[in-house]
Amino acid sequence: MHKILIEDIEFEPNKTLHYSFDDCIEELNCNLKAELDLKSIGGFVEVTGSAKGKMNLTCDRCLNEFEYNLDIDIEETYAKQSLQEEYGQELELKRGQFITDLNGEDEIDIYDLLYQSVILSLPNKKVCGINCNEGMFVSDEDIKVHDDRMDVFKTIKIERKD
Repeated sequence: MHKILIEDIEFEPNKTLHYSFDDCIEELNCNLKAELDLKSIGGFVEVTGSAKGKMNLTCDRCLNEFEYNLDIDIEETYAKQSLQEEYGQELELKRGQFITDLNGEDEIDIYDLLYQSVILSLPNKKVCGINCNEGMFVSDEDIKVHDDRMDVFKTIKIERKD
């Protein structure tokens, strides 16, 4: 479906293929638009670009659904041949050296790349907004301040918008 043959990248000028993605990641119920450049460099293919979209998440505090904007920078490197064959032993990876091993496959699955990029970009704590307080709103009676410096908070009014 959204797979790019490495051979196709090799035949492009400068061994760089531009790929546009505008589709739904069905497993995440997310519409995504991405602009990617796939560049063949020796035994590797570098994929760079960006993706934007929207998806619905459930707030971890109040359990209400909210719309989340995705804005993802994509930088992925694929090894054309199996790295295990080349190195054959454990190798310590340093920052910026994470490489996806294609294990001899002749194509890159863009759909899978974007799926993983979306998953990794989601926040650990999904909160609908800065004012979310687990569905509870602070009332005047709830504010019990014994410190004079905190008196200013007694006058704060929070309007509930339903």
